[in-house]
Amino acid sequence: MRDGKLTPRMDFHLTHEHELIRESSRRFAQEEILPGLRERDAKAEPDPEFLKKLAKAGLTGVSIPAKYGGMDTDYISLGIVCEELERVDTSARVAMSVHSGLHCLTLLQWGTNDQKERLLTPLANGDKIGAFGLTEPNAGSDAMNLSTRARRDGDFYVLNGEKTWISLSDYADYFLVIAALEGSDKKAHVALIVDRNSDGFSSRPIKGKLGVRAGNTGQIFFDNVRVPTENRLGEDGDGFKVAMSALDHGRYTVASGAIGIITACLDACVPYARDRKVSGEEIGRKQLIQQMIANMAAGRDMGRLLYYQVGWMKNAGLRHTREVSMAKWQNCNFAFAAANDAIEIHGAYGYCDEFPVERYFRNSRGAMIYEGTREIHTLVQAEYAMGYREDRPLKHMLPKWPFGEDA
Repeated sequence: MRDGKLTPRMDFHLTHEHELIRESSRRFAQEEILPGLRERDAKAEPDPEFLKKLAKAGLTGVSIPAKYGGMDTDYISLGIVCEELERVDTSARVAMSVHSGLHCLTLLQWGTNDQKERLLTPLANGDKIGAFGLTEPNAGSDAMNLSTRARRDGDFYVLNGEKTWISLSDYADYFLVIAALEGSDKKAHVALIVDRNSDGFSSRPIKGKLGVRAGNTGQIFFDNVRVPTENRLGEDGDGFKVAMSALDHGRYTVASGAIGIITACLDACVPYARDRKVSGEEIGRKQLIQQMIANMAAGRDMGRLLYYQVGWMKNAGLRHTREVSMAKWQNCNFAFAAANDAIEIHGAYGYCDEFPVERYFRNSRGAMIYEGTREIHTLVQAEYAMGYREDRPLKHMLPKWPFGEDA
């Protein structure tokens, strides 16, 4: 009761639609990702048909309005899909993150009506796949100091430079690229959607990764690539804001995916701890094993609440930079701790690929680096707590859900 009026009650239940999305995503992951995964991971070979499978299942259009070919589902649904994909393998969730989170939601947030009709529709229905280009060899956390340059030339931008650690570098059709704007008096950036078929564009895979081995990661290069001005998101100088908006969406998918790894660790560890016996007793009866299992369950439940909160804020059209930073930071910590303990519970067996926990460990480590290192998120949270940082509404906010005509 507040001012004589009833306030809305808290409701932590998922809707029937959410449960259906969880069930269908889980079935997709089990049937389309799991078969052959161990071999693909060992050989570091992506499934070349995965993106087609994702599109056929309708998952490329999660959280996109129906009028652009999407599923018209809310933003919590995207988190659920990412959680279930990563429960099987991180590389599948990464593909979902860069296509749906970093690219599609940013285009939905910043795109004009023409851009959404022209570019978002084929992305949502799976005819095209999107990726994101911000990181450079000398600009990771220091995202303001980009070497990639865009020069205005009439109705085009001429793009030169390179990006690295780009997921789907060899498979994506469109790349949302952030570049420094030449000829400006201050450090201004521009956000451009680049077609991989453009003259002067090329890509090269990165080999020898510790984790996410069944996924494609690489470098992309721009040699006088001409990008039409109609493919610019926002205005000249908005590039950095566009990039930070994209990271909010990407961090949401990483945070939700991390819960999938924790759940996978529980899936592996609980039956193992009940079956494995030492001196005639299940190791699951040992208090130190129970402590590790309990910590996994706690991380899973706390982490879900963190990402559900962000999904709710997205649905309400609220800015959520602090909250999604917290969710990404903590959930990735929870997931790495769970994977580390999962290896401990399995003992020597956890150190080889006979059991999946060694893959969970390798995959969970990368998430503590990409989409903002744990150190960056520590500083972000401290600055919010100290009052050094605060959020203001952007001139382009993510559309509220349910989607209206203004989406």
